[in-house]
Amino acid sequence: MTEENLDTQELKAQLEETRERAEHAHAEAHGGGPDRARWTLHLSLSTAIIAVFAAIASLQSGASESEALLSKNESILAQAKASDQWAYYQAKNIKMSLYEVQLETVTNEQNVSKFRAQRDKYDHERREIEKEALALEKESEQRGKAGEEHFHRHHRFALAVTIFQVSIALAAIAALARRRQLWLASLAVGMGGLFYFIKGFGFLGG
Repeated sequence: MTEENLDTQELKAQLEETRERAEHAHAEAHGGGPDRARWTLHLSLSTAIIAVFAAIASLQSGASESEALLSKNESILAQAKASDQWAYYQAKNIKMSLYEVQLETVTNEQNVSKFRAQRDKYDHERREIEKEALALEKESEQRGKAGEEHFHRHHRFALAVTIFQVSIALAAIAALARRRQLWLASLAVGMGGLFYFIKGFGFLGG
């Protein structure tokens, strides 16, 4: 599936091409009766509308991709910080354990009081570190899920762009071949693109 974004110049080129086809078809349709003039006008308008939807979907696809990458990077950073905090937690835990061992062997009341104070200090510090590490892990998980959702949105919009481009191509062939059936087919394809376009915004169970 093509996921390249439509840039502004490409959109302008598509709209200009659509306008030229409309003018050409309108000029030829004058000799073919009001019915032909009507459907060629509808063809031109529908193609222009689909091109606008394609441009919007392309912008949304690029924006969603950027958001996904940002969320993933933030998730990795939060996980790295959490790992550092767990290492710090283990260091505090080891120090606290050493003082607990010393408390079991020392008999001097002054030393007991001193070692107990140190043990309680490290115990308090490691609990605070543990809370921060757990918070960072939760943040990492949330950022990761947000990144996945943005990637899903990116793929939906990219698929919509591709389908819209197919619809525009069919409309161009319909205009050249003067086949109304091809135009109707392009509209049907365009509806498929509209489905993924709407789904990209989170509707339709997206």
